Amino acid sequence: MENRELTGKFYDIQGFSVHDGPGIRLTLFMKGCPLRCPWCHSPESQAFPSELNWMEIKCVGIEKCGNCLNVCPQDAITPGKMKKTPAGDEEITLVTVDRSRCDNCGKCAEACTSKALYMCGTDYTIDDIMERVRRDIPFFKKSGGGVTVSGGECLCQPEFLLEILKTCKAEGIHTAVDTTGFAKWDVIEPILPYTDLFLLDLKGVDPQLHKRIIGVSNELILENAKKMVAAGAKFQIRIPVIPLYNDSVKAFNEMGEFIKELGDAVEVVQLLPYHSLGTVKWERLQKNAPILEATPPSDELMQARKKQLEDMGLSVIIH
Repeated sequence: MENRELTGKFYDIQGFSVHDGPGIRLTLFMKGCPLRCPWCHSPESQAFPSELNWMEIKCVGIEKCGNCLNVCPQDAITPGKMKKTPAGDEEITLVTVDRSRCDNCGKCAEACTSKALYMCGTDYTIDDIMERVRRDIPFFKKSGGGVTVSGGECLCQPEFLLEILKTCKAEGIHTAVDTTGFAKWDVIEPILPYTDLFLLDLKGVDPQLHKRIIGVSNELILENAKKMVAAGAKFQIRIPVIPLYNDSVKAFNEMGEFIKELGDAVEVVQLLPYHSLGTVKWERLQKNAPILEATPPSDELMQARKKQLEDMGLSVIIH
């Protein structure tokens, strides 16, 4: 029986996903991540609590609205800079959020008529999630798809993750878990019988570089991958190709050798070229965080790294 009391926090749910496992999938993005990748394209996924986002382009100005100024109990919202409207025929006064005072209560988001202010992070029960999942079952059956639980890092909400996977498997739905692999083994082990496929991120093999750039060593990640293979897990390995971090011949040789150690458990290696689309999301959070802004890798480099791994005997695709 489904646990109706348990809740999980999600920042997005996407239907008709075709890059998060086989077939047409429903991808559930859970909130919270212990890693701090400076190239993260979903920074709203990192914090565990719900948090306020501010989308400047949607603001109609305090002259037409201004509701947020009157409802914030912390007086964290005040008039800000002037800006011309998209049509350029008038100037409006935007608001500014003092993040040192904001407690993410969400009252301003409720009052914002244009949804320029909005909360990221919604709590769902298992019933809520399964109601959404069941709507897509015809697409799963026709395409060989299913449900992918992603993040953030979904292993950070282990009880809810396990319940989703158990319920899906009980209803014959294919399951995939998109993970960094950064979790204690006693979190990973219980989900193994209910996970058909793991989409495992591999950002590099050098533990010191991993810790310096991302904030944690990758030793636990690599150890978990080997344990999961020994337990019978199946993988798609995902490598984000990041300029000046892991796009070199040396880095790819190291990653390729590690992937080869995992053997037949690896179905395919996916190369994900860095893009800068996440930078605008950092602006919505207004956080002073280190953000990577670089030129995306060229098609020539992506093809070269693909061939490099293929020459090592691996099956590789570029997404």
